Amino acid sequence: MELHFAEIIPKTGPMLWGALYTIYVGILACCVGILVGTVLLLLRNSRWWLLRSIATVYGSFIRGTPALVQILIFYYALAPLTGVNIGPFTAGIMAIGFNSGAFVAEILRGGLSRIPKGQWEAAEALGLSKSKVWLKIILPQVFNSVIPLLVNEFTMVIKITPLLSTITLVELTRASQMLYNETFRPVEVLGLAAIAYFVICFSISQFGEYLQRRSLKYRL
Repeated sequence: MELHFAEIIPKTGPMLWGALYTIYVGILACCVGILVGTVLLLLRNSRWWLLRSIATVYGSFIRGTPALVQILIFYYALAPLTGVNIGPFTAGIMAIGFNSGAFVAEILRGGLSRIPKGQWEAAEALGLSKSKVWLKIILPQVFNSVIPLLVNEFTMVIKITPLLSTITLVELTRASQMLYNETFRPVEVLGLAAIAYFVICFSISQFGEYLQRRSLKYRL
């Protein structure tokens, strides 16, 4: 079988826009995931058993069900259940963000376990409120210690975004499908899509290493 990349490359404009759209959606979904994960971490450490139970059940449910099912639930079931009509863009970001939040919560919980108990005791001795202890002392250290894992989660979010093509979002995978349906060259088109995903994820990992080196520099 002969490959004809020269025939495909001039037509890859939609794929480029799809790649940029994938990055945009991934960034927004990660922001939602970090916010949800932080809230879940606080709930898991609440003194109220009901809040701890809600966070535990939520995390178990998200990690125990396919991401595709969650995306379809947000897109097709959220409007009838709540009366809030959201489009595929919002549904996709919320679904991936809430999915990522469950994993971010576990990442942050691991970072929290590395914080010495003496810091809690010192903060209490200084008379700081619990909210100030979390916001000014604990959470900054937790996030700083889990940068590599958060970056890895970001790459996982990027890898989930192709599922959004099922709810009509034209991201990289959907744009690729449209192109190989037009050109009848699926091998070449999907090969270019795989390279694009690799470039995106590799760039994210390199940026994560830069952030880690920078954080180590400031700690030293």
